[in-house]
Formats: sequence, C-alpha cells, structure tokens
Amino acid sequence: MDAEWFERIGRPRFVVAPMVDASELAWRLLCRRHGAMLCYTPMLHSNVFTKDPKYRKENFTTCPEDRPLIVQFCGNNPETMATAAILVEKDCDAIDVNLGCPQSIAKRGRYGSFLQDDWVLLQQIVTAMSNAVSIPITCKVRIFESIEKSVKYALMLQEAGCKLLTVHGRTREQKGPLTGIASWQHIKAIREAISIPMFANGNIQCLQDVHRCIDFTKVDGVMSAEGNLTNPAIFEGINPISWEIALEYLALVEQYPCPTSFIRGHLFKIFHKIFSFEINNEERQLLATAQNLKDFKNVCFKIRDKYQLYHEGNANFDDDERITRIAFNLILPPWICQPYVRISPEKHTEKMERLSREQQNNNNIVKRTNNDSEGNTISRKKMKKLRRISRRPTKPEFDQQNRRKGEICVNETCPNPLGGKCIYQLCKKCCRNKCFEEDLDCIGHRILVHTRREIAKKFASQKENESLT
Repeated sequence: MDAEWFERIGRPRFVVAPMVDASELAWRLLCRRHGAMLCYTPMLHSNVFTKDPKYRKENFTTCPEDRPLIVQFCGNNPETMATAAILVEKDCDAIDVNLGCPQSIAKRGRYGSFLQDDWVLLQQIVTAMSNAVSIPITCKVRIFESIEKSVKYALMLQEAGCKLLTVHGRTREQKGPLTGIASWQHIKAIREAISIPMFANGNIQCLQDVHRCIDFTKVDGVMSAEGNLTNPAIFEGINPISWEIALEYLALVEQYPCPTSFIRGHLFKIFHKIFSFEINNEERQLLATAQNLKDFKNVCFKIRDKYQLYHEGNANFDDDERITRIAFNLILPPWICQPYVRISPEKHTEKMERLSREQQNNNNIVKRTNNDSEGNTISRKKMKKLRRISRRPTKPEFDQQNRRKGEICVNETCPNPLGGKCIYQLCKKCCRNKCFEEDLDCIGHRILVHTRREIAKKFASQKENESLT
C-alpha cells in the first residue's frame, strides 16, 4: 500500500509545508500554479476540530483543484485524533500528525515536538488513526541531536503505521534566531533506514537547493516553508516580480476568502526586501493598517509605481542616493522575490552578549521612545493603542474616560466620568453615596440599596411574627 498510494498522488517531489495562518486554500492554489505538486493544510487542533463546527468550517476549506492534499492535525489524545481524521477522510489524500512544532504554545498544549519523548503515546496515536480511516497516516518530525536516536524514532513511527515521514533536519531547540543550518546528514541516515516514502525539510531557499537535497539524501521529495513564503514560485525555479505574484495571490483570495491577517502576513513576506529600505516606510505602514482587498491591492500598486521604471530599465536603480547609501549587498533587486536570510546562531549569540556587556557598562542607556503624530513622547501602552485605532479607522472613537463621549458626573465636585447607564447621571462612587443617603436603587450601576433594605425589613417582620406565635 505504501508504494501504491504514493504512486496514485503522482510521487510528488515539490511540497508546500503546513504553516499556521499561512498555507490556506488561496495560497495553496497559488503555489500549485507555480510548480508545487503536493500541499499541506495549516496545522489544525484536533480537539477543537472535533467539537466546534465553526472552527471546522473556517479553518478547513478546499476545492477540487486542491489535490493532492494532506491535512495536518496536532493533539495528544489517540481517540480525539482518530475522530478528527474521520471528519476529513473524504476530502484529502492523507492525514498528517504534527510532531515537529517547537513553539511555546505547543509546549503548553503538549503536542508537536513536545511529544517526541513519549514513544508509547505516539505509537497509540498513529495506530488509532490508521485503524480509524482508509487513507494513509503520515508524520512530520524533528530530529534528535543523535543520529542513532533519530533513526530509531523514525523506525518506531514506521512500525506504528506511518506511511510517509517528513523529517525537518533541526532539533526542537533550533528555532527563531537560533534556527541555524538543518542537518541533511540526519535526514540521509533516516532515509537509508526506513522503507516508506520520505520528504526532507530544511535549508531550502531556491530550486537548486531542492535538487541538491534530493541528490544528497535520496529522499522522495522536498518540503519548503520559509522559502515558499518569500517566493511562492520557488518550485518553478523563478524569482517573480513581487507585486505581480502578490496581485495574483489577491485575485485568488477574492475567489477563496481568508482572514486579513493571513493576507497581511503573506504580503509582508513577499515584500520583505522592499521593506528593508526606509524610503518604503509609507508603503509598509499602509500594509500594516490595510483592512480589505482594495487596501492590499493599493499597496501593491504603490510599490509597482515606485519600482517598475527600474525593473524595465527606464531608470538606474544604483543612481538613487537614498538607496545606495544603505549598506546592502544585493544579488537580486529588492522588488524581486528572494529568500529571507537569517544571521547565524553564533552571530546572534555574539550580538546578545555584546548588548548585555554594553548594558552592564552603562546603566543609563537610552531606551527606545515612542512618539505620537505630533512628536510628543508617549508610553508604549499608549503607542499600542494608537496603532490599534489606526487599523480600525472606521470605528467610532470615544473619549478615553468612558463610552459616553466624555460626559462627566453631574456632581460638581467630582471629576470622574459618569456611568454609561446611570439613571442619576453620576459616577459609581457618587451614585452609591446618593442611593445610601436617599434610600434609592440604580439599575444601571446595579446598586440596590432600597430593594435590599425592603427585603431586610420584610425578613425582620417575619422573624418577629414567628417569635410572637
């Protein structure tokens, strides 16, 4: 069966990784247009997926063109994972178990790479899911530092019923600024040990990397995540013009809508080199505050209008002093989709140690300040609030004191804002005093002085009557 089902889906070599809030339907279809042969859904939480129909509807969308497709789940309960698998069995070609997520949320939820030490539980999960559905169960994992342990780990999953293994050649600790280089040596050793189909993941920034990885490790295919996000045509072997590929993606979003946060994230990554230049801060801010497809398209048009002359050769990019004085050693022009290059973990460590030493030597280091539109220094909290408001320009603004446009308590000696539903037009403190002194109730503030006094009187009267009888 291992070879048969893999043959049926075309023995895919170019694979789009499962990416939270990033590998949604519109993005998958874009990647398929540009060389991807297999796509994964974003990671889905099995527990929520089985219990919440709204979550299922919003987070798992597909169409006939979206095949072959693998749905990925995370979780730590075999029965729940099996139930989730049953719900998507008819709409995909395989179901993947996420055993690779290294983020802190995975640690709190005890899933992803934080299950890699509990081999008994993993065997139960893979076996339960395999028994529950008729399509293959696959796994995506990270390596251990030891090659030997990594090989044993892969063999255990194969014996439990895993029909395809994706190996990310980094350990659980290699993430963020400590990502570093993935070990193809680990991947090669695992490929030599197991008999099921296998994908490699890590160090893929261009199509040449894909071929080098396959040649070295002998895997069946290569999966890309970060490289795919900065260049969705990575498997086509081209570096497209950023605004053209972005507009193509937005056209697909019109047909297959997704949350604006997904769109914003994709465009930031496509334009990441453009936004490295301070002269593009205006476009960057427009993207950060965009609320709809028209706004997102407007960002693409503005970038196109600024750089199309350079791309067509009608202006010399190197003659612009605003650009050349920035220390960039560009291989490709910034408007061309290209990989995001991280600094090495060693350089990051050196940088943090240097900053730590500087802070110890100078306790009066000037902290980063936040300024409003008029140049006034404001707190970080206030700055966050202003940014929130800027993202919702159509939402009515209220006075900071309350929701009633700055109305103040009618007590002349009180500066506090009045309660939104107070029938006496007072703040809560003044209202409480008034009700206590005048034996009143205020439904708006839920102050029931009069009502409770009446209940107390009635209770006292009943007690008195009982004692007399």
